[in-house]
Amino acid sequence: MKNCRLLFFALLLTGSWYACTPKMEDGGSDPIEADVVVYGGTAAAVVAAVQVKRMGKSVVVVSPDTHLGGLSSGGLGWTDTGNKAVIGGIARQFYHKIFQHYQDSTAWKWQSRSEYGNRGQGTPAIDGAERTMWIFEPSTAEAAFEEFVKEYDIEIYREEWLDRAEGVVMDGKNISTITTLSGQQYKGKQFIDATYEGDLMASAGVAYHVGREANSVYGEKWNGIQTGVLHHDHFFKKPVDPYLEKGNPDSGVLPRISTEPPGDYGQGDKRIQAYCFRMCLSNHPDNRVPFSKPTGYDPAQYELLVRVFQEGWDELFRKFDPIPNRKTDTNNHGPFSTDNIGMNYDYPEASYEKRREIIAEHELYQKGLLYFLSTDPRIPKEYQDKLNEWGLAKDEFTDNGNWPHQLYIREARRMIGKYVMTEHEVMGDREVLESVGMGSYTMDSHNVQRYIKPDGFVQNEGDLGVKPAQPYQIHLGALLPKAEECTNLTVPICVSSSHIAFGSIRMEPVFMILGQSAATVAVQAIDEELSVQEVPYKQVRERLEADGQVLAYIKPETPTSK
Repeated sequence: MKNCRLLFFALLLTGSWYACTPKMEDGGSDPIEADVVVYGGTAAAVVAAVQVKRMGKSVVVVSPDTHLGGLSSGGLGWTDTGNKAVIGGIARQFYHKIFQHYQDSTAWKWQSRSEYGNRGQGTPAIDGAERTMWIFEPSTAEAAFEEFVKEYDIEIYREEWLDRAEGVVMDGKNISTITTLSGQQYKGKQFIDATYEGDLMASAGVAYHVGREANSVYGEKWNGIQTGVLHHDHFFKKPVDPYLEKGNPDSGVLPRISTEPPGDYGQGDKRIQAYCFRMCLSNHPDNRVPFSKPTGYDPAQYELLVRVFQEGWDELFRKFDPIPNRKTDTNNHGPFSTDNIGMNYDYPEASYEKRREIIAEHELYQKGLLYFLSTDPRIPKEYQDKLNEWGLAKDEFTDNGNWPHQLYIREARRMIGKYVMTEHEVMGDREVLESVGMGSYTMDSHNVQRYIKPDGFVQNEGDLGVKPAQPYQIHLGALLPKAEECTNLTVPICVSSSHIAFGSIRMEPVFMILGQSAATVAVQAIDEELSVQEVPYKQVRERLEADGQVLAYIKPETPTSK
């Protein structure tokens, strides 16, 4: 099967996948049956399966991926937690497993625990009182997910890709079976789509949206096109010329700048926030793989970055966030960085073949960026010398050339379900009466496009961050399709949400929280012989509270001075 896996990606590019896929004889093998079928290999998928097992039902996880955990084990080790007090249930138990791992002195191979200290984002990375740890190496996270799988004896079917064209069989409004490209059928009473893309949801005929809604759709302020809005540090702070020959529009435009109009402020579009790989780098001489020249490298793709440096930009290392053992979770930062702006618009609804091409282009762009920064003579020497102290971590992603196995799919499809979460709920302006979990992170969208302003200079658009006053509740209905579309499916990642509300919800701890809640609803629907939309909220709440899920937030009292 491993050889088939290696061929899979190559054959996707040629459209010849079925040549590699095992064919089932005489109409296929018997279906694999379970009470609940979870599609996806993400952190939410694992957590959902754990909850199903804890509630006494059988479950199978049908994972397109070899490695479990999605972004949580794919490089995003600097966890976007927001307020940790609202992270409960199995999600908190995952971070407890991380804590336990790093209590063992043998876990600190490349640096001492005291050297690492207790770094974090406003609050400590290691919370001794709560016995949790929030910053970790990718391999440590993956091991924790595999520990869950072993502990609960969860059946995982890896490298199984949904046949999106014909693989979902409906019995009225119920999903009856799903079939993967290998020809294997999976039969369940309930299904959970725990993918970043929402492929099962879409194939089952559930309504969804891709892109940014106009502000008028849900009466929002921060959705839609955000020309003129500049948040964070991911924009051009000084005028930068976009033309091949400076000042001459007739000479053509530098690569990675759109010549299309950006659109009108507040209007909707089909654009989605940029993707990147969250890289795990090391500066330990014995655990560092130097940046190499990728096949297809084109230095012209990074000409705009040269001009950014020429304007005095000095923030190259701002997001080399330190994780244990002299490694990083390196993320996008600045006007031209690892975010591959404007190159992912087709991804959410693309074929597997096309998606693979998009992923490969992102990989080439980012590897080329590293090579350019580390070798091109136009990069200031002080930055180049410092960068060349780093390389890919030799002991991470060892079966993938030390490169992350998961592209950061920040946003793809979003269900239009029973209840739509908007900025009104996130900002606390509208009460949520049926909470199944909480979020607290900033409404965070990365840039969506790079365009030429009327004054002739380049600018990015779409990046913003708007912080809620306090943690907010996520409605049960955001996990559920409309009853007229599908009655035995829950969706904990591609939730029913506007673009900008999803900018806060889309954090890995929240996906784990919602994975547990989705599984709870699914099992209770089986027990009561109801559709997921008919399960009484009171029943859901009682079980989630018993399992340690945080459904409401009580702000700590501020001590008064005497």
